[in-house]
This record gives sequence, structure tokens and C-alpha cells, in this order.
Amino acid sequence: MKKLLFLFSSIFVLTLITGCGSNKELQERAPAQFQDIYYTQGENGLDLHIPVAVIQDNRVNLKSVYFRGMKSPLVQDSEQTNLFIANFGTNGMDIMSSDPAEENKNRVPQKTEEMPFELEDDEAILVFSQNDKTKYYKLTGIQEQN
Repeated sequence: MKKLLFLFSSIFVLTLITGCGSNKELQERAPAQFQDIYYTQGENGLDLHIPVAVIQDNRVNLKSVYFRGMKSPLVQDSEQTNLFIANFGTNGMDIMSSDPAEENKNRVPQKTEEMPFELEDDEAILVFSQNDKTKYYKLTGIQEQN
């Protein structure tokens, strides 16, 4: 009887552990109020700009974003505190030179990362934490801005 109880208890605990670890469901409710989200192409690659109108700083922490097959951490802009930026290093081999010292200045392009969700070109997945739980929210309608 003890072995049977131990077996069922073990199965129950394993189910809880594996269920919690693989739970990557999209949140329907936005963690903040966003303004128009856009990206720019620049010298350092692609920058995704996420302007935030309202956010509960004490409960929500914007961590990273998946965009166009890559993942990058979000950094709060030092001048505009309501703006979060993710840089995706799409450019790598900028300097073509016979001098090896100059070639060493080339940045390594950012590798593509396996994404947990299917996305269109104008969509991104925002990874954030709320009350110490990691959650995901789909951002849509992302436009390029010059």
C-alpha cells in the first residue's frame, strides 16, 4: 500500500513540475499601456522601440522581447524613462580590410533563437515578470520608422 501511495505521489509531483515549466501561454491582458511600437534600422542593426504610456513599476518588469527570430533584452532609455529599447544585431561584417586589427572590430551577428511562438513580421513577444512570474504578451502592428 505504501508503494502504491508513493508511486501516485511521485507521478502527481512530476506532473506539477513539468506542467509549470512548459507553461508558455500568451497573456490576453497587456502588462502596460503601450503607445505605437516601432523599429528602426541603423548602423548597429535593428532597434525595437516600445514606448510605454502607463506601467505599474512595482508589479511589472519588462525583461526581453522576441522579434524576427531573435531575442534581445529590453533596456530602459536613459533620457526617456517611458521608452524601452531592444537591440538586435543583424549587421556583422561591416569592416572589410586586409588589416586583421581592423577586421577584429566587426561585430558578430546575433544568432537566431528558437521562439516559443509563431510570429508574423509585424509581431513580437514581450517577456515580462509580474508578481515574480514570467509571462508573455504578443505585440502587434509594429511599423518601421525612418
